[in-house]
Amino acid sequence: MRAGAAVIVFPLVWMALLCGCGGGGGSSTAVTPVPTQVSAPTVATKAAQAGAQIVSLATTTSGATIHYTVDRSTPTASSPIYQAPFLVASNLTLNAYATASGDKDSKVVTQAFTPNIAPGTLVWSDEFANATGSSQQPDPTVWGYDTGNSGFGNHELENYCAWGSASSPCDPSNPNAFVGTDGYLHVVAQKTASGGYTSARMKSQGLFSLQYGRLEAKIWVPEGQGIWPAFWTLGNNITTVNWPACGEQDIMERVNAALSPDWNEGSVHGTGFTGDAGLGTKFYFPAGQTAAGWHTYGITWKKNSVAFYVDDPSNPYVTYNNPASLTGLNGAVWPFDTGDSAFIIMNVAVGGDWPGSPNGSTAFPAAMLVDYVRIYAN
Repeated sequence: MRAGAAVIVFPLVWMALLCGCGGGGGSSTAVTPVPTQVSAPTVATKAAQAGAQIVSLATTTSGATIHYTVDRSTPTASSPIYQAPFLVASNLTLNAYATASGDKDSKVVTQAFTPNIAPGTLVWSDEFANATGSSQQPDPTVWGYDTGNSGFGNHELENYCAWGSASSPCDPSNPNAFVGTDGYLHVVAQKTASGGYTSARMKSQGLFSLQYGRLEAKIWVPEGQGIWPAFWTLGNNITTVNWPACGEQDIMERVNAALSPDWNEGSVHGTGFTGDAGLGTKFYFPAGQTAAGWHTYGITWKKNSVAFYVDDPSNPYVTYNNPASLTGLNGAVWPFDTGDSAFIIMNVAVGGDWPGSPNGSTAFPAAMLVDYVRIYAN
């Protein structure tokens, strides 16, 4: 029996040694992957105005995610994810690291910014200058576009077109967004020969963003049944937490024909305060004024507060505060101080559940004119 057992056991051990699939000797031939370390983020800056900088982060590791903070804290997996270049107009310390599945996290890189900018200083702007003799593309380093006719959650009628789009019904020879020879940005809703509608929804998503500061635009809005112009922001983190958790700040929006008194609404939205449960306040223009005239619409965004104004930043018509403004709103979560920056949107919508469809009184083309978009330091 012992001899027979030896005949069986020895070939099994010999086979295990050859294949490396068992026994002490075989285990020494197994290859254990060694994690590589993700490349640390690099920090690039581009001058804005008055010493402010536009900061970009990058890593050479393909598919890596960059987490960062600007409050001196050490970034973790729950810190904001870098999505777009962001404006730095205050003294702060940036910390960032990169991570990728299966690899070691990169080291944390740190860079201090000390621009020492006085409150109220202009730190960034798009003045929509055009010294040529023809209409020009809005700055492609700042502005991209939402496109298509998905209805955008409101059963809207417009088909949004990007600059240069020849996809029907868009017409590159008759753009819906352009910088005119008059030095104004034109965002234009048009009625097509077939009875449909085209327009533009410009956005700085992925290209430029801000956290805090005074953001304003000088705008002349179109007014007519079914017309909905807007100037607003969404959080960069919309790609990871979705709406409304990303936060929305509606700086200028109104619908339909002019009223007396005419109005603009400023509102904020987040988890637990949207729709009828949202935080919105109407500003009523003085007698003799309408929104179809030049007005400056803005917000002063600080930690735990967003104040809205028309024409006079020193006299906001409403200020929303955290947590006071959320009292009584079940499940409400303030989304504006997560460390994420926000991107800018300007558009003219047509029809939908709100404001309703255009009618025979609605004039087309319906153009929103923008003299400038500016950001001032807090």
